[in-house]
Amino acid sequence: MSVVGLDVGSQSCYIAVARAGGIETIANEFSDRCTPSVISFGPKNRTIGVAAKNQQITHANNTVSSFKRFHGRAFNDPFIQKEKENLSYDVVPMKNGGVGIKVMYMDEEHFFSVEQITAMLLTKLKETAENNLKKPVTDCVISVPSFFTDAERRSVLDAAQIVGLNCLRLMNDMTAVALNYGIYKQDLPNADEKPRVVVFVDMGHSSFQVSACAFNKGKLKVLGTAFDPFLGGKDFDEKIVEHFCAEFKTKYKLDAKSKIRALLRLHQECEKLKKLMSSNSTDLPLNIECFMNDKDVSGKMNRSQFEELCAELLQKIEVPLHSLMEQTHLKAEDVSAIEIVGGATRIPAVKERIAKFFGKDVSTTLNADEAVARGCALQCAILSPAFKVREFSVTDAVPFPISLVWNHDSEETEGVHEVFGRNHAAPFSKVLTFLRRGPFELEAFYSDPQGVPYPEAKIGRFVVQNVSAQKDGEKSRVKVKVRVNTHGIFTISTASMVEKVPTEEEGGATVDADTDCPNQRPAESLDADKNIQQDNSEAGTQPQVQTDGQQPSQAPPSPELPSEESKSPDADKANEKKVDQPPEAKKPKIKVVNVELPVEANLVWQLGRDLLNMYIETEGKMIMQDKLEKERNDAKNAVEECVYEFRDKLCGPYEKFICEQEHEKFSRLLTETEDWLYEEGEDQAKQAYIDKLEELMKMGTPVKVRFQEAEERPKVLEELGQRLQHYAKIVADFRGKDEKYNHIDESEMKKVEKSINEVMEWMNNVMNAQAKRSLDQDPVVRTQEIRAKVKELNNVCEPVVTQPKPKIESPKLERTPNGPNIDKKEDFEGKTHVGAEAPHQNGDCHPNEKGSVNMDLD
Repeated sequence: MSVVGLDVGSQSCYIAVARAGGIETIANEFSDRCTPSVISFGPKNRTIGVAAKNQQITHANNTVSSFKRFHGRAFNDPFIQKEKENLSYDVVPMKNGGVGIKVMYMDEEHFFSVEQITAMLLTKLKETAENNLKKPVTDCVISVPSFFTDAERRSVLDAAQIVGLNCLRLMNDMTAVALNYGIYKQDLPNADEKPRVVVFVDMGHSSFQVSACAFNKGKLKVLGTAFDPFLGGKDFDEKIVEHFCAEFKTKYKLDAKSKIRALLRLHQECEKLKKLMSSNSTDLPLNIECFMNDKDVSGKMNRSQFEELCAELLQKIEVPLHSLMEQTHLKAEDVSAIEIVGGATRIPAVKERIAKFFGKDVSTTLNADEAVARGCALQCAILSPAFKVREFSVTDAVPFPISLVWNHDSEETEGVHEVFGRNHAAPFSKVLTFLRRGPFELEAFYSDPQGVPYPEAKIGRFVVQNVSAQKDGEKSRVKVKVRVNTHGIFTISTASMVEKVPTEEEGGATVDADTDCPNQRPAESLDADKNIQQDNSEAGTQPQVQTDGQQPSQAPPSPELPSEESKSPDADKANEKKVDQPPEAKKPKIKVVNVELPVEANLVWQLGRDLLNMYIETEGKMIMQDKLEKERNDAKNAVEECVYEFRDKLCGPYEKFICEQEHEKFSRLLTETEDWLYEEGEDQAKQAYIDKLEELMKMGTPVKVRFQEAEERPKVLEELGQRLQHYAKIVADFRGKDEKYNHIDESEMKKVEKSINEVMEWMNNVMNAQAKRSLDQDPVVRTQEIRAKVKELNNVCEPVVTQPKPKIESPKLERTPNGPNIDKKEDFEGKTHVGAEAPHQNGDCHPNEKGSVNMDLD
């Protein structure tokens, strides 16, 4: 099973995988661990990653980048309208009101949704991971910014589904970084001790995020998060670009903004300059050749100038930091360390601002670029049954407060309740109880729209269906389970109606427990959410708030109190406590049954099943087209490579191995093929290139074989000659009565001698025949045949000449009353030894120092 973590960034992506030895960040086909988040569309195929970025300037209109923040947004979103002015490609509205990207692909105009574009990028990351792991990849964990709303998160999940990835969890960037930091720490405080608080700061290409986390052994809890979604490395780049645009306009009378290609080149050079200024404080040059109108431009900047330009941006850094400390009620002295990650935190002025705010040096123990991907891979390994990972629980936080609103049965007023406050633990579930006679509707929304970087406060509408009154006309108790799941998405997961069924069984137990409800939180943590009553009982009550029971170690569901289950609407309305009353007459037993109810969800942003299936099919077709185009290009490149290889070698090493007539004919064919390649053969089907290659190889292969045979044949013949000499010497020694070969039978040695003579005669014949052949003729014998003769000779001779001498067993020793009889003993050569003079071999006897006998037996 594959375990993969994907950090899908606005500018670039990283892939981390879990192996037996730990977490490893893997490289793409260019041996680069960073894959640009860029897709370029061409007349035949798509290019993604490094190859696409290389085309960003030459094919600006058809190369898509910086699309991450388009997820879950409508085309008329103010953010989209502002961003599209800075893009080199066209952004258009889709039929569902979402953001569409218009490109020319396969010589036709295509409109792709942002989910499709992200799916294309995920296709590349998946392919890279599969090539590295040598097995299919399905399960993964994908990172998202902590400030992503439900709509944006659902959009990312749809993109993963399009490409066939099973996203086990959408993980917040900062939570992934914290997991990567904490899981390797051996010195964390115990569970019953005060936790260690660490602040993580991440400034990437397009956003700034901070998070405070509390660590204990085997445990991570996110205390709070803060962010500025519109402050990142690209804003610093933009300041430098603006400066040089103004300078070039004055100095060279060139308007860089009038041509997109010039502006893109300036952006690339300014980004390089920014990185250089992070490590150099001196004046640094910026030079661009043929910038516009065949003019070269140049300029210079130093770090102090850069910091002056970006003073306004640097001031913004402290705002999220203040917000975080206020939310978590932390002081600077409570924070034990500040860990920084993200490419833009390498800017010295950014580091200084962060360090100054906390009054202590920042730490850079984590890999600034790869920390998020590594954290995601760790989370995937924890979730995967195939890996055994150190036990480490992760409790995230809800970034925005979420409320529910509902209508009363009989009045126009609405009931409103905040179900999840800001920084509430996640994933988490709560159970709400309503009194209803029929279906009703709940609407979820963000309680603080100004604090959400998204124009729509509403999350979705949920209709609880099939609700009916009790048989006695009373309102039914409907239990609704609301949840923030592992992806950080709010949902109403289940709803059930409590039905009272009378039973006639005497002495039967009343079923009061709600077996469908999840585990309860400890009583001390129920705070304000417990026993919430609305002014109007018809709006329903919320007598319980319970945890989801997501931790395996939690206790089984706690039953509700019978008094609460059987509480009448009047009692609910009055909110009175029961007083002691005299015992009542015996009533029939009531059985409580939970009936599951369907919940219809109408979410702010959700791709329909039909549209999603269409996107999956379209992506499959494009993957196939890319594969076919790659095979076609490989076939074309093989023809071109063949032409150049043979042309080069025909005038070199192959020249002696082809006759003049064939040489002329082959050279002509090579020239014709080359001309065809760059004219009508520029864009042909794969089979056309295969046919051309076969035609070339038909003439070229015999020449190549002659050359290779001439190179290898002398070595193989020499090896055969050496083997013949070796075996001939053994035969001669045998004839000379050498003792080493006395044990070999005469008849077997004759077989060896016969084989030697036959192979020697064969070798002499082929060598003589080959000597009469010219180099431009096919060889008489191939090296393969000579190797076969070597093998044949070895098979006949080797078993005979290497057979071991027969082992002469020692005679058995007879025991006498005084010990073994060792008077006489023959060794392997038939010599006689007496008593203690016998050789000390296995199975021999010899005396020890005291004169007694030791036996060495096998």
